[in-house]
Amino acid sequence: MKIVVLGGGISTERHVSLVTGTSVCRALRSIGHKAIFVDMFLGLEDYDGPLEAAFDAPDGFCGNVAIEKVAPDLDAVRASRADQSASRLGKNVLAICALADCVFLGLHGADGEDGKIQAALDLLGVPYTGSDYLGSAMAMDKAVAKRIMDSCGVRTPAWRELSYTEEDIPRLAQELPVPCAVKIVNGGSSIGVQLPDTREELAAALRDVLRYGSRVVVEEKIVGREMTVPVLGDKALCPIEIVPPEGSSFDYVAKYQSGSEGAREICPAPISDEERQVLGEAALKFHRALGLTVYSRTDFILDAEGRAWCLEVNTLPGMTPNSLIPKSAAVEGMSYPELCEKIVELSLRARRGERV
Repeated sequence: MKIVVLGGGISTERHVSLVTGTSVCRALRSIGHKAIFVDMFLGLEDYDGPLEAAFDAPDGFCGNVAIEKVAPDLDAVRASRADQSASRLGKNVLAICALADCVFLGLHGADGEDGKIQAALDLLGVPYTGSDYLGSAMAMDKAVAKRIMDSCGVRTPAWRELSYTEEDIPRLAQELPVPCAVKIVNGGSSIGVQLPDTREELAAALRDVLRYGSRVVVEEKIVGREMTVPVLGDKALCPIEIVPPEGSSFDYVAKYQSGSEGAREICPAPISDEERQVLGEAALKFHRALGLTVYSRTDFILDAEGRAWCLEVNTLPGMTPNSLIPKSAAVEGMSYPELCEKIVELSLRARRGERV
């Protein structure tokens, strides 16, 4: 198949997306597909040949990329593009997608997980991987997702949605409960997330999160073990336990750096069969309630009493070879290239309206 792997973009998760996209592209090429990697924001600026011939590029346009310790400088990325218009789609992005048999969405964060690119591809009639625009948009908005959890009976920490300004911070720092979690509603990769334990820390957290937006979810901080549960097709895969570095949380650095700075990911999680069932059933219930398809990954806190507290769901989770879903799929006997191809196959069925 001719497959365009879209990645990059202009979200705070750009670096993660570049690694996901190039990794998926190489995997699909390794099993015979004509896959090419296209940065959604930069497009095909450096390619001047016929678009049809792009699928024969010997390297699939896969460059050398890595996840840095800090979020990307998006102003610098914007300045680097020849097209200085307000468009978030680069040169010939939609045109090359229209020539593909499928578009593999390796995007994370804004424009990818929020349903915008899915809606554009729907209008073009181009099949793409993962959930549709509506499920993606609902899952990306943490406040909307929380309301779905409440309505379908998925346990989640007590929460509150609010919009605020700098002037509101002193009042909110006294009113809101601590300890808590403060999360920008449309963030990812733990960017725009703070976990204050004191009122002083809460004031600082509210001030910091304002950099990413003024609409947030503030939720009760649950003490327990961090778990994540992938769903593939209509099956929950084995849960994974995430153990952040001592004295740290599962932040941007812990998620993507190795060694002492990175988190330990234990797959399968060392939990009881009953706890595994509780987590799997909750992940599937939430996946279905949002109308998601093909794959997702839901994050939980498992408390000392074995209760699973749902935090959020990722509709386009990381898909590097070392990411969480590939690790869980490997336990099921599925290699990384096989997983990438399985996602394509399930997605084509979903776009045809078949049950997956």
